[in-house]
Amino acid sequence: MTRQHMIGDHQVILVTGGTGYIGSYVTKLLLERGYTVRLCVRNGNNKVKTQYLEDTAMHVDGKLEIHEADLLVPGSFNEAARGCDAVIHMASPFTLRFKDPQKDLVDPAVQGTRNVLEAASLSGTVRKIVLTSSVAAIYGDNRDMEEQGIPEFTEDHFNYSSTLSHQPYSYSKVMAEKEAWKLAKEQDRWKLVVINPAFVMGPPLSKDSDSESIAFMKYMLNGKYSLGSPVLVFGFVDVRDVAMAHVHSLEKSDAEGRYIISACSMKTLELAGLIRKKYGDRFKLPKMEVPKFLMYFSGWMYGLTFKYISRNIGYDLRFDNSKGIRELGMEYIPLETSLVDMIDQMTALKMVNH
Repeated sequence: MTRQHMIGDHQVILVTGGTGYIGSYVTKLLLERGYTVRLCVRNGNNKVKTQYLEDTAMHVDGKLEIHEADLLVPGSFNEAARGCDAVIHMASPFTLRFKDPQKDLVDPAVQGTRNVLEAASLSGTVRKIVLTSSVAAIYGDNRDMEEQGIPEFTEDHFNYSSTLSHQPYSYSKVMAEKEAWKLAKEQDRWKLVVINPAFVMGPPLSKDSDSESIAFMKYMLNGKYSLGSPVLVFGFVDVRDVAMAHVHSLEKSDAEGRYIISACSMKTLELAGLIRKKYGDRFKLPKMEVPKFLMYFSGWMYGLTFKYISRNIGYDLRFDNSKGIRELGMEYIPLETSLVDMIDQMTALKMVNH
């Protein structure tokens, strides 16, 4: 899509988190569609993170600019935001490996959102912000669905059960999104659209991707769950669909509010079954589920707390994805395709042992 064929007037886009697992696809799509992307990174000299995107920019209509900025530094994004038409804010910690949840998760998520959105307001030119949140901002524990007496989660729901000590990553996501909506209501310069993806699967663009999605797949393939899988249900979605949801949200003038982006919900053992269907016994995949009562004794092997086991294992989980299908035109890649493409790409990039 050349610039003259763009939908809307968004031509110069500030992108945070654009070198990450999801972000790299979003950046690539924007460049291919002819946008000028101002990519904000902590270290502009770290070519490992940006070179493949710079290479992409050389062969498409779009233009890539590299800017240095830090989520925790007020005013850090002001210069990059000046003259931009829109912002896609994806930068936020996605890790379950941390020492201090406040410092490592909540502060970067909330303060980073505040700093980026305030830079957008100061720019005087930004008219739309697309924020990457998560279904973790919609629910905290699978049991939340039963407690609320609902058949599925919708965009109307907000996570109420996560705290700094229980599911701190999910807590960081809901606090950051609430901060974004608060700031959005305090001004009339720009419109906010929020993307709430489920657990993201699919092929990474770079071998340097360090997402928990990649870590999960490595654990699955390398035998961490070979003795048995917890009875856990997750929502899953392809990384390429999540990237497209961001671009559609940017380009569609009537996009508004939150969008759950989820292809399906599935148990981890069922997911392992899809992998085995393609690869047979090539990987050390689980063949059985560990009963919940045993998880209370062995949960530490999976990094699961007693409270997490109590409120998540054995409970169903469903999402209503109809708004994204209806308003963004989402057409989801089948999970089996996502898994095969992901494993083949990780193997090609030597990210797995097989």
